[in-house]
Amino acid sequence: MPLIRDEDKKTIRKEFEEKLVNPVRLVMFTQDFECQFCAETRQIVEEIAALSDKITAEIYDFIADKDKAEEYGIDKIPAIAIIGEKDYGIRFYGIPSGYEFTSLFEDIIDVSRGESGLMEPTKKALAQLKEPMYIQVFVTPTCPYCPMAVRLAHRMAMESDLVRADMVEAMEFPQLAIKYQVQGVPRSVINETIHQEGAVPEPLFMMNLMQGLGLPLPEYDLEHEHH
Repeated sequence: MPLIRDEDKKTIRKEFEEKLVNPVRLVMFTQDFECQFCAETRQIVEEIAALSDKITAEIYDFIADKDKAEEYGIDKIPAIAIIGEKDYGIRFYGIPSGYEFTSLFEDIIDVSRGESGLMEPTKKALAQLKEPMYIQVFVTPTCPYCPMAVRLAHRMAMESDLVRADMVEAMEFPQLAIKYQVQGVPRSVINETIHQEGAVPEPLFMMNLMQGLGLPLPEYDLEHEHH
């Protein structure tokens, strides 16, 4: 039984035709057993890949293809890495269903175009990073505000080679949700030390982040910022 509805497939196919530029690989890690939602996640990946000849699905077994998992830095499943002209560090852990399907779909378009779409001050701020930055965005599929937080983190990963960003579905990885004290979603955890609750606008997220890192604050001309 398909997981993406036929009418949605039509819309997605049309969007992909209009917007995709370069090839995109959806590299997925799964297992035949002991992984809730692995089969469904694989199915979503394969159904999406079927909607454009610019998208390919590569499916690996987390255990049997251990070297591949290490190459992509995959430490839990189900996992999806979206790879374009390079590996930008964009990862999904857990099923990208419900509202998170939008994040997956929009990420594919961004990666294909090779452009993060972030505001200029954000790009300048990210260019100042000296150390690697790791963002984990905890979500649930029923949270309408979560994709905004996921997309911002993934766009930051696209913009900077130093940034890796994971979407983590909190209910599938309860041990991580407990470790990072996730009471509500979205919750973004940066370098394990900086936390951001909720979906906040890009300028506010960046101000909090740069302050937390002790770096100069970006200057946004908020009256004239057009996205």
